Amino acid sequence: MKNALKVDLHLHSAEDPEDLISHDAQTLVERAHLLGFDALALTLHDRQLSDPRLSAYAKDLGITLIPGLERTIDGRHVLLLNFPAAAESVRTLHEIAALKSRCNGIVVAPHPFFPHPSCLRGWMDADPDLFDAVEWSYFWTAGLNFNERAARWANAHGKPVVGNSDLHDLRQLGRTYSLVDSEPGADAVCAAIRAGRVALETTPVPALELAQVLGGMFRRGRKATAPASELATT
Repeated sequence: MKNALKVDLHLHSAEDPEDLISHDAQTLVERAHLLGFDALALTLHDRQLSDPRLSAYAKDLGITLIPGLERTIDGRHVLLLNFPAAAESVRTLHEIAALKSRCNGIVVAPHPFFPHPSCLRGWMDADPDLFDAVEWSYFWTAGLNFNERAARWANAHGKPVVGNSDLHDLRQLGRTYSLVDSEPGADAVCAAIRAGRVALETTPVPALELAQVLGGMFRRGRKATAPASELATT
């Protein structure tokens, strides 16, 4: 992949309606530019970030912003990328499939086998064809790696693995990401991922960095407006 695009498809910022995060979307885009990223998906919880000024600013920096959100379905998280605004209101995997049939969106299973109630785990087996890719998350170390099971599931079902940061702290950016063999543009990037033209780039997180990132997430907590059922999730 000589001319592949550097991509991260799971990013949170201060505009998130649920998570308390110190950096805003513009700061995130600027940091991504410094690290050579070509495309990003800002995936707020249950809401797409629609800001034409930010998209134009990112484009000036050479970065494509792919519409996205981390949708909660019965307490489980699903990444919906390049979908219309109607993705904010889907309530079941069946509704996601119906919406997907009408657009060029892709569905990614985020951190699917991590030990948290919001992770999909066996839900993916009910409709594996719905998922276009499986996430390898930033959150792993040389001694503990819940991503390995996700990679095995992806291999067994013929799905590509995409590297994402699930970023809540700017220190996460650039350690785990994807290289996508694609022309710029949201539709082109999504089509390339769906076709499997993507490679994982990742390194284990040093224990001290992981402790600092997770510690910051727990200290900041959730916004008071977050749904009660979501206050304990990440």
